[in-house]
Amino acid sequence: MGQNKKILSGQEIADTENLDLENAGIKTCDTENLDIENWDKKDSDIETSDTETANKEILDDLDEEVSDTENLEKVLGNEKIDKTMSDKKGLNKKTLNKKTLNKKGSNKKRWIWAAGICALTAAVIVTGTLVLRKEIKINPILAEGYEVHGVDVSHYQGNIDWDVLSQQNLDFAFIKATEGSTHVDECFQDNWQAAERTHLYLGAYHFFSFDSEGDKQAASYIETVGNLDGKLAPVVDVEYYGNKSSNPPQRAEVIENLGAMLDALEQYYEVKPIIYTTYTVYNDYIKGEFEDYPLWVRSIYCPPSVLFGNKWSFWQYMDTAMLDGYAGAEQYIDVNVFKGTKQELEKLTIQKIMY
Repeated sequence: MGQNKKILSGQEIADTENLDLENAGIKTCDTENLDIENWDKKDSDIETSDTETANKEILDDLDEEVSDTENLEKVLGNEKIDKTMSDKKGLNKKTLNKKTLNKKGSNKKRWIWAAGICALTAAVIVTGTLVLRKEIKINPILAEGYEVHGVDVSHYQGNIDWDVLSQQNLDFAFIKATEGSTHVDECFQDNWQAAERTHLYLGAYHFFSFDSEGDKQAASYIETVGNLDGKLAPVVDVEYYGNKSSNPPQRAEVIENLGAMLDALEQYYEVKPIIYTTYTVYNDYIKGEFEDYPLWVRSIYCPPSVLFGNKWSFWQYMDTAMLDGYAGAEQYIDVNVFKGTKQELEKLTIQKIMY
């Protein structure tokens, strides 16, 4: 086994050594390189592992952050929603409170208005009742604004002292003369003759009957009263009596008879007669038929303008006046005013001497 071995020179040995060294170096280098590669790979693996781990941790952290963020947003969202709902509830509560206050205020105003209306209605009813019962009398106050005042009388006032009566701020007097086609007031002649001695403008009135012919009623008046020179125009009193209010006569019949009487009186005295009437009778028979005649109206609860507008010349404003100078069964006396002046009243007198 040793006998075949080749003997090498120094150079060869050196070369061999060098070769060995080179090989060793290569091996060493390779080993080192391999080790380096292995270390690098290991490091790389470590780094990769670490990176992956780190990335995983980062991802986990990110997931946690996302989860936390989502939870936070969810919480915040819930808080936001809760806050929104709370704000909304608060707003709704404020709105509701405002509406409630407005409603309460509106209801309060309604109650105030209702109370005011009830109080006013009660005052009107009470006042109206007192006026109807004649416990409150506003007409006398209003009548004071007129210049010309007068009375109307009949046998109900009994014996009249005209000197006493005429001195109580009076300017005219109407005295009842006749009724229907035959009746004459029992005190007419005495009253007429005594009143002529005073300063009063005088007039004689006739109480119209729904049951008598108009021309016959006119004839009775003319026969009883006679001459009216210097006196006021004749008066025809047209009002309901007895059961006529509940059973009113036929309009056409009344207009015919009343028209006949008015025509006869106007023809005889050459002046239009004065019509005395109430609101109801005026609307039932006078209105639209005899409006060109001077109108004397009865309105004891209110001014005549309320019921008749401006279509009146005389106003009977009170039937419960009490004056001095009479002593009849009736303690009261009717009082009146003329809408115009004394000079205008003079124009209603008859100036032609009658024969």
